[in-house]
Amino acid sequence: MTATTYVELRLPTSGVRAWHLDLAHALHGHHGLEVGVAWVDDPPPRAHELERLLAIERRIHRLAPARSARVESHQLAHLGTHRPASGRVLCLDLTWSRATGTRHWSLTFDGRAGEDAAADALLAGRFPVVEVVDPSGTVVASGRPGSELPGITAAALDDVLAGCVRLVVAAAEGHHLWLPEGGAEGRPRSVVGRSPNQQVVRAVAGTPLRKAARTLYRTPHWRVGWRFVDGPGTIDAMEHPPSGWQNLPDDGHHFYADPFPIQVAGRTHLFVEDFDHRIGRGVISVVEFDDRGPIGTPVCVLSHDVHLSYPFVLEHDGEVWMIPETSAAGTVELYRAVDFPHRWALDAVLLRDIDANDVTPFRHQGRWWLSATVRQGGSCSDALHLWYADDLRGPWTPHRRNPVVLDIASARPAGRVVQRGGRLLRPAQDGTGGYGSALTLAEIVRLDTAGYEQRVVARLAAGDGWAGRRLHTLNRAGRLEVIDGSSRSPRVPLPGRLGRV
Repeated sequence: MTATTYVELRLPTSGVRAWHLDLAHALHGHHGLEVGVAWVDDPPPRAHELERLLAIERRIHRLAPARSARVESHQLAHLGTHRPASGRVLCLDLTWSRATGTRHWSLTFDGRAGEDAAADALLAGRFPVVEVVDPSGTVVASGRPGSELPGITAAALDDVLAGCVRLVVAAAEGHHLWLPEGGAEGRPRSVVGRSPNQQVVRAVAGTPLRKAARTLYRTPHWRVGWRFVDGPGTIDAMEHPPSGWQNLPDDGHHFYADPFPIQVAGRTHLFVEDFDHRIGRGVISVVEFDDRGPIGTPVCVLSHDVHLSYPFVLEHDGEVWMIPETSAAGTVELYRAVDFPHRWALDAVLLRDIDANDVTPFRHQGRWWLSATVRQGGSCSDALHLWYADDLRGPWTPHRRNPVVLDIASARPAGRVVQRGGRLLRPAQDGTGGYGSALTLAEIVRLDTAGYEQRVVARLAAGDGWAGRRLHTLNRAGRLEVIDGSSRSPRVPLPGRLGRV
């Protein structure tokens, strides 16, 4: 990248959206890039239908106008409209008509240009593959940005467009951001997608059903499954065991999620996110296991001013450590056990001013690595970031290629990274059907300070082996293997609803 690169955004005069402003600001904020705009008279197809759908969904779901919202073109008046006389020029066509000349880069959604193509994919039940294509037709960056709300077109489109900003910035910087090989097909896609008008009818008709569901059930209600196993486990077979899973019982007011077992001094403890529906905030709790199962119920061992989850626990240098998710505080925090397992003290703040989700440390080739998905205005589950350090306490250096993966199907961590036969495998969340809809297993095929590559080798979904609609985390310590997924909790608990699944 030279200091003279001029990025010209070709925008439709009648279709400027907020994400175009976000993109211009993101590009302008990078050293060595200048940003300008070229206006194109390119009327959007089906503009009225899509705008009507977005407006109605925002009203029904009380969503503020975001990246898909129309804005006035004068908000980009600060950008130049004339190319410089010398230096490199990168022209990115963001109109609805895909560029066919040899001078323009283009942004496509499943091979088509324009936000309506992204909306069509969402209405057909899938997240689009987004590609930045250079003038020769070569894909220079690709990803699958996603959303935690795939059934709400307005919210999902906002999140996908936020991911597009990351993708375009990576391409402009010369970073090769690729969709991982072997990605899951994800959630079922319709043969023929709904039209915006059909989605309007669906959104309006579904409102009373959603209200009724919230009245009758606490949702989402996550639960932990556990089993004892000798020999290879679920992460080796990537299928549910024929014997099924035992439930970690809850009282209906609490749910347990993000299970992390650990063996210390010959005893096994399970740490979980403990969420109280009545308070709306999670803490970290622990329960000990013996040869028959859990001894009692989880008890709180760590609370915070913000919601806590994903209690990654590990032993290192004779101490026991925990990195719980504290994304609402904008930090990544390291705790040390001062009286394991019940008392913990904050030892260090590893990262600040960051919305990092499901932070997962691991060792590779003599270094410590941190992996997490980072939210920057869109989904919290589609952009994998890495950091490395010589010591667990840091200092931590961000990977030069962050985000190293942009993929809702395989980015967000879902448990400990494990070694199998010389292969480095990381469980990941597949969010193509919504938050935590399935688990994938990704093999890390390259990891160093200059690059990262992974390929998806397996996928595990809910079904006969797991009663529920979602899967989220998979871990093991010794003989104890744990998994979690969601169900629904009746607001009036039913007798005998807990037990074997």
